[in-house]
Amino acid sequence: MPVKTTYKENIAIALTSIKGNRLRTSLTALIIAIGIMALVGILTAIDGIRQQTNSAFAGLGANSFTLANTADLGFGNGGHRKIYPPINYEQAVSFKNKFSLPAVVTINLGITGTGILKYGNNKTNPNISVGGTTDGYMQTTGHKMAFGRFFSADELTHGENVVVIGDEIKDKLFKNEDPVDKSILIGNNRFRVVGVFEKKGSSMGSGDKFCVIPVAKAKQIDTVSNPTFTVTVMVNNPAALDASTGEATSLFRNIRDLHINQDDNFNIQRSDSIQKELSSNLDTVTVGGIAIGAITLIGAAIALMNIMLVSVTERTREIGLRKAIGATPSIIRKQFLIEAIVICIIGGIVGIFFGILIGNLVVILTQGTFVMPYEWIAIALSVCTSIGLLSGFYPANKASKLDPVEALRYE
Repeated sequence: MPVKTTYKENIAIALTSIKGNRLRTSLTALIIAIGIMALVGILTAIDGIRQQTNSAFAGLGANSFTLANTADLGFGNGGHRKIYPPINYEQAVSFKNKFSLPAVVTINLGITGTGILKYGNNKTNPNISVGGTTDGYMQTTGHKMAFGRFFSADELTHGENVVVIGDEIKDKLFKNEDPVDKSILIGNNRFRVVGVFEKKGSSMGSGDKFCVIPVAKAKQIDTVSNPTFTVTVMVNNPAALDASTGEATSLFRNIRDLHINQDDNFNIQRSDSIQKELSSNLDTVTVGGIAIGAITLIGAAIALMNIMLVSVTERTREIGLRKAIGATPSIIRKQFLIEAIVICIIGGIVGIFFGILIGNLVVILTQGTFVMPYEWIAIALSVCTSIGLLSGFYPANKASKLDPVEALRYE
C-alpha cells in the first residue's frame, strides 16, 4: 500500500507541476509531438501505399507474366527503363497461337491514358485509360463484370466498335441510367457499351477510370505509327510458372528471329517479381522514414532534457522543502521521471493523432483507403515512454542529489 500511495502522490505532484507550467509543458510536448508526427505520418503513408500495392497485384496472383518491350519497373538507375524494339501485332498473335502450355494468353495495346469519353452532354475528364484487349482479359486482370457482358468471339475477331467501361466512367456519363447498348464517343470514334466492370478501386494505375475495346479495333484507331503490344500469360498452376516463362522466352526468341548468340530483345515481367521489387523499395523508404523520425526524436529528447534541467533549477527551493519534510532522493527522482514521461505521452498522443491524419491524407490523395497503423501507435507510445525515461533521468537524478539545506537557501 505505501508504494502505491507514493506513486499516486508523485503522479499528482507531476500533474500539478505540469498544470502550473503550461507554457513550458506545451512547448516540450509540441517538440515530442512533431517527432512522433513525423515518424507515424511517414510510416502510415508507407503502410497505405504498401496496402494499395498488394491490393493491385492480388488480382493478378503469382502465376502470371507479361512479355513487353521495356525492362522491369527500374526504380534503380535513376528510374530509367531499357526499351527494346516494339512488339508488333503479328508477333503477339503468333505467340498467342503457338504457346502450347496450359495457360490463358491475352494480347493488349495501350492507346492513351488521357482519353475523353462523351455521352450526350456529359463527358469525362481527360484522364481515361483506353486500351485494346482479347479474350482472357478478365482472368489475367482479375476484373469482374458488374452488369452487361464482355466481348463475343465475333466482336473480337472483326474488331467491332464495342466497349466495356469502368465503374467510374459509368457514374460520370450515365448517372442513374443503364449504359448497356448506349453509344458513346471515345475521341472521334463511336462505340456501343456492352458491359460495365465491377468497381475495383484505384489501388494502382487508372483504377476504375478505364475502358477496353477489341484489340483489332484498337490497332486501327491508334495514332502511333508503330505501336507496341504486350502479351500477358496466366498459367493454370503457379508451380509451372518457371517452366512457362522458359517456354515463352524460347518461343518468342524464335518469333523475333534471334540467333543463339544474341541477347533477348524483349522482357518478361513476372507479377510476383514486380511485387517483390515494389515491396523491397517500400522497405527502403520505410527505413528512411524511421531514420527521419529517429533524428527528429533525438532532437526532441535533447530539448526535453534541457527543459527538465531548467525545471529542476526553477524548483530548487521546492525540492529542498520536500526533502526537509521527509521526501527521499528516490521519491524526488520518481517525481521528475514521471513528469517527463507524462509530458512525453501527452506530446506522443498529439503526434500520433496528427501523424495518422497526415499519413492517411497522403494515402487518400493517392486514392487509397484509410489505414489505422496499430503497430506504429504501440511503437510510438513505447518510444515516448523511453524518451521520457532517458531524457528525464539526468535532471531527475540531479534533483534527487540536491542538499536540502542548500536548496532551501537557493534564490
